[in-house]
Amino acid sequence: MTPWDAAVAQVDALFRDRVDRGVAPSNAWGVFDRTGLVASGGHGDRGDGQRPDADSVYRIASCTKSVTAATLLTLVSDGHLDLDAPVTAFVPAFGAVHLPTLDSPVPTVRMLLTMSAGFPTDDPWADRQESISDAELDDVLRGGLLFDSVPGTRFAYSNLGYALLGRVVAVVSGRPFTEAARDTVLRPLGLDHTVFSAAESPGPVVTGFRPHDGDWEPLPMTGPGAFSSIGGLFSTVRDLARWATHLASASSDTPEPGPVSPADRRLMQQAMRVVPSSVVPGSSRATAYGFGLFVEQDDRFGELVSHSGGYPGFSAHMRWSAQTGLGVVAFENATQAKVSAAAQQAHDLLLETARPTASPALAGAGTGPARRPGADPTIRATRAAQTAVTGLLADWRDDVADAICTPNVAMDVPYDRRRRAIAAAVAEVGADLTAAPVAEQSSTPSHLRWWLPGTCGRLRVEIRLAPSSTARVQTLTVVAEPAEG
Repeated sequence: MTPWDAAVAQVDALFRDRVDRGVAPSNAWGVFDRTGLVASGGHGDRGDGQRPDADSVYRIASCTKSVTAATLLTLVSDGHLDLDAPVTAFVPAFGAVHLPTLDSPVPTVRMLLTMSAGFPTDDPWADRQESISDAELDDVLRGGLLFDSVPGTRFAYSNLGYALLGRVVAVVSGRPFTEAARDTVLRPLGLDHTVFSAAESPGPVVTGFRPHDGDWEPLPMTGPGAFSSIGGLFSTVRDLARWATHLASASSDTPEPGPVSPADRRLMQQAMRVVPSSVVPGSSRATAYGFGLFVEQDDRFGELVSHSGGYPGFSAHMRWSAQTGLGVVAFENATQAKVSAAAQQAHDLLLETARPTASPALAGAGTGPARRPGADPTIRATRAAQTAVTGLLADWRDDVADAICTPNVAMDVPYDRRRRAIAAAVAEVGADLTAAPVAEQSSTPSHLRWWLPGTCGRLRVEIRLAPSSTARVQTLTVVAEPAEG
């Protein structure tokens, strides 16, 4: 069994354990990469005596928000909508809302997309509003709103904001939001099992449950309405992995074509608003919100894109690496199951395992300078600099260093001091300067860190290129890392 196969088996065991422990009656999971779905599984009873699989239909709740954002961006791309237009241009009833300060701006479409319109976080309330009518939503607005902050100043997770975006899409497109999302985004991508009502689903729909008196109590499904744009979609592991693969491809060298341009898909995955640590307690990663997606920063793996979903009876999560496209989707059919915790654990495990020998589909993942669209010339320059620096370390000559490095390198630490420090570091760990690197890390295409083996430890070498096209090294660091014990 390869390390990759072993890791996938661990992922399956992780989700099986959750069903065995009674976290949820069932779950379904999938792993995808740039090629699409590469592994999947399911455990428990989906409600009809059958074990779920990649085609079993669960509610994906707030994972819907990425589809809402994508649908809206097609209207912007076609010139029908300005992201900085005030919401009152599309939802006149919002004009009755008293803003928190005299100088507060009316929330714009962009503020709604980035969860920065100033509204309080509203999960329990909003999850029960899906089926209300537009007129009932207007009544809520005319009755007034609370604000936790001045619009445009802070992040706060807001379903109300995405309900208003659904109305924006409906008004600008001239048809119900659910039809616009279906015809503009879902059907063109072949996401035929991704629908806004159980009745539309061509596959088996999993029953949602909540715990009660030591047992599971089934919950009714809600139907489409004014809040469908916050979390109304049903989907499958296969379909959601297809959607995530499509989004992730925008960061590859060959983005997939589709109804939403690669540029707009990349825009969705940009850090627009910092998410306070109180929103993601216990997380070790800095987190931000883009357009319908969270963006996490990881020191080893770069940007990780994700979104969770929670509805009465259901929990969902999708996440992927922007650099490699490797990702995980997972569903469970229990209220507050928080399948996101298991999905993140599974994803971290797979990212750690993804090496050239692990899976042919992931060859090269996690090694070398970080790959990003348009960065190939920079990557080639970084590799060339790595080769040049390797030669310099083995046989230091000041004139060669001058050709490889920018002038600040000698100014920051004079060459004679660098030579002595490098020699001492090499000697401390017995480094083999002619050996191939035993590991590499990169945070950007112009940055590379690698380790050379030694008899009693290893040597860490790190370079960063200056921005000029001469591609010279502006940072050169050589550090001994002695073996423990």
